[in-house]
Amino acid sequence: MTRWFEEVENDDSNIVLSRVRLSRNWEEYKFPSRLGNQEARSMIGCLRAAFGDLPERDGRAFAYRDLESMEELDRMAMGERRLLNRTLMEKKTPGGILCSEDEKVSLVLNADDHIRLQVLAPGFDLKGCYEEADKLDDYMNEKISYAYNTKYGYLTSYPTNVGTALKASVVIHLPSLSVSRRFQELLSDMGRFGTTVRGVFGRGSDNIGDLYEVSNQKTLGVSEQEILELVMNVAGQLSEQEKQVREASLKKNRLVREDEVYKSYGILKYARKLSMKEAMTFLSHLRAGIADGLLETEEFISIYSLMIGIQPANLQKLCKKPLGKEELDVARGRYIRGLLPDLKRKQEDNNE
Repeated sequence: MTRWFEEVENDDSNIVLSRVRLSRNWEEYKFPSRLGNQEARSMIGCLRAAFGDLPERDGRAFAYRDLESMEELDRMAMGERRLLNRTLMEKKTPGGILCSEDEKVSLVLNADDHIRLQVLAPGFDLKGCYEEADKLDDYMNEKISYAYNTKYGYLTSYPTNVGTALKASVVIHLPSLSVSRRFQELLSDMGRFGTTVRGVFGRGSDNIGDLYEVSNQKTLGVSEQEILELVMNVAGQLSEQEKQVREASLKKNRLVREDEVYKSYGILKYARKLSMKEAMTFLSHLRAGIADGLLETEEFISIYSLMIGIQPANLQKLCKKPLGKEELDVARGRYIRGLLPDLKRKQEDNNE
């Protein structure tokens, strides 16, 4: 089964993925932070039973994992694949995750809220994510009664999520815009619109891979459609500005860009070991180069999928053993060498 992140294109839209997350609570139970362990396990069991026909309703195969008994490495690997946040990766109390085989749809049980429904999709498909999440939300509400207030909307553990309890986000690749002088000023402007823009793999200049996530700040006093439109508009603006910067760079310094991209490909294809920073930096250059038509591989490979695969926990899962720092660097180089396709021969000849 292909997982969703293996389908992420390397196109010039610069949009990597879309995500919609809904937080819901069962009115019959206290919020998770106030539940005892036994009561939490009982609620989780009831939810699993209630959602037993989810595969038939959704059309996907689902598997359940118990977070309480899960190994730390498994939690970290799921976090790297955007299935768990840092809080859930460190969670010690009862919890579970019901996840589709392609990892596009997941329901985390007894996290910050009783249910955290998440739908992921490659590319710019925020509306598609919401439509699927909305259908699943209706399905769950048929099974259980939500904690809901006619004035405030859906009630959640954190007041900042009350209302629609909807978090919509889009991840964008911004390798050129992020190094411009006015980038921080641009991010401040996005904040005034009601969105947050943060680095996916670090903050500020330490954000390796040049991936940025745009998400809504408010959930109260705004509708679901308003949230979706806001995030899509901001993501679209950032994407367009990235295109403009890259187009100007190609016109002015095409040879420099080509040299950067081909050097990045060469290192990725032949290096015997790669640190995380090195690999993410060169993969970012390569993705931009493919999107701009500077090079082409014989076969499709999702650069974002490679970025996920080289993360420490997923690499250790692949190797089936704990790895030290140097061993991780060696495994990272081997992983990329094994998956990165050759360049199309015609292009290699033209550039000799």
